[in-house]
Amino acid sequence: MAITWPLAPAGSLTYPDVPAGSIVAGAAARYGDRTAFTHRGRELSFADVYRGACRFANALRAHGFGPGDTIAIHLPNCLAYPVAYYGILLAGAAFTPANPLLPWPALAAQLADSGAVAAVTFGRGAKALADVKDQTRIRLVVVAEPDGELTAGHQDFAEFHDNHPADPPEVVVDPRTALAHLAYTGGTTGRSKGVRLFHRNVVVNSLQYACWGSGSVPVLDAEGNPVLDQIGDEDEWPVRLGTGCMINLTPWFHAMGTIGGLNVPMLSGTTLVLHDRFDPPAYLAEAERRRVTSLGGAPALFAALLACPDLATRDLSSVRTITSGAAPMPHEMLDALHRRFPGVVIAEGYGMTEVTMGATQGPCARSATRKPGTVGLPVFDTEIKIVAADGGEDPLPPGERGEVCIRGPQVMAGYHERPDETAATLVDGWLHSGDIGILDADGYLSIVDRKKDMLIYKGYNVYPRELEELLMSQPGVASAAVVGRHRTDVGELPVAFVVRTPGANGLTEEELTGAINEKVLPYQRLRELHFVDEIPVSAAGKILKRDLRARLDSPLPTES
Repeated sequence: MAITWPLAPAGSLTYPDVPAGSIVAGAAARYGDRTAFTHRGRELSFADVYRGACRFANALRAHGFGPGDTIAIHLPNCLAYPVAYYGILLAGAAFTPANPLLPWPALAAQLADSGAVAAVTFGRGAKALADVKDQTRIRLVVVAEPDGELTAGHQDFAEFHDNHPADPPEVVVDPRTALAHLAYTGGTTGRSKGVRLFHRNVVVNSLQYACWGSGSVPVLDAEGNPVLDQIGDEDEWPVRLGTGCMINLTPWFHAMGTIGGLNVPMLSGTTLVLHDRFDPPAYLAEAERRRVTSLGGAPALFAALLACPDLATRDLSSVRTITSGAAPMPHEMLDALHRRFPGVVIAEGYGMTEVTMGATQGPCARSATRKPGTVGLPVFDTEIKIVAADGGEDPLPPGERGEVCIRGPQVMAGYHERPDETAATLVDGWLHSGDIGILDADGYLSIVDRKKDMLIYKGYNVYPRELEELLMSQPGVASAAVVGRHRTDVGELPVAFVVRTPGANGLTEEELTGAINEKVLPYQRLRELHFVDEIPVSAAGKILKRDLRARLDSPLPTES
């Protein structure tokens, strides 16, 4: 299908067959001295990032690392991260991200599973890495921002690469067969798995979202590196390439961070302001001062912003787009954002590590149709089908709910050293997502719930997402999550965890439970409701329902 801007986001692009490291080379040539990242008063331009990455790549090569090797980045978001990330790719090695907050047993298990032979860490993380190193294959540790004296055998980040050439090493990789990312799933519903992503997966998904969000198509510059040609007009895409600015809190060790929060801004020339932690008043003050053009993150971020009094008083007239991912945005939250930012494009997206990052997004052209409650349309060259949740490959008709399946060039090659799980997830090129969704007649996707989160009560399917939407629509509710309590005679009982809004302490469990239960069928009714100070979320903003289930008592034997 040909691309027709601005009204037809779904279509096909021509993707260059280039390695993922060429993204930073193209950005450096195009945006040069423009600020790419700023953190704690320091800045890196696009050209700085490329020069640093080339030096880091050459340092890795000088130490014997390159194609066939996997190198871990065990860092929070900081200026060393993009230098190390692109340096690993330019060296021909594969990047594997490790959450710096992982407890040591999980860190040891992930690094051992990945087969990483080198790692980049930071001050506090260096000790954790040293403690687990003998359980891994790691033989080189590079430390950014050391906290005191370096452990024997560790190398300082700056000293490791500063004196190496600022030109890329000569490395040949096949984008279609060489591993670029070995990314690990979030583990919100089970054990974390390594996802194998080739250079082509990374380049394709980065271009899919960069072009989708800016009204562009991919082209090659004079050096053969991928850049964007913004063919959409300014009325439809008011943020032009090389002019955007946003605050980034999405961790780069997560798929949404690596692609949406690192590679896409690199392609679009967007300046990223890095914050170490989420402080809503500080975030809003920075957004006003920097004249940010976009707000992006998970629904948990927007819930906190909407609860912050400063949102009403800060001058945020520079904002042109709002993007959300990691979890569906409740209707009430979406309505509140529209009231605060009238006329601003709000585009939700959907994806997972197994599709590099994403598969759908709401259309970003100002005059395009966005359907509230959906996560948009399949992005370029991506197909979505809905199949029966209890098995089967035949697509269901529009409007019927079932498991979301995805096919496209961004779909993973498979799980790392897990052939049985790969075979169960990838069937004839279709990725079975484990999410329950509905595809409407126009191709817009709605996510109803995780397949693993769906409850079964007396044989009936109960979708926590529907109850969470009802809870969020009630006065006095800031956030909510619903999980199941197992009971031997009926299956699973819906149990709600709720955070009140400030000043709503008078809201009772009985009052809120009654308000919800009068709106649902008998088998959907909440059986328990607990007020909590916060809903646990992962670093990427996904609700950790396993943690909520762990708070429940042992299973109840019978119904009273």
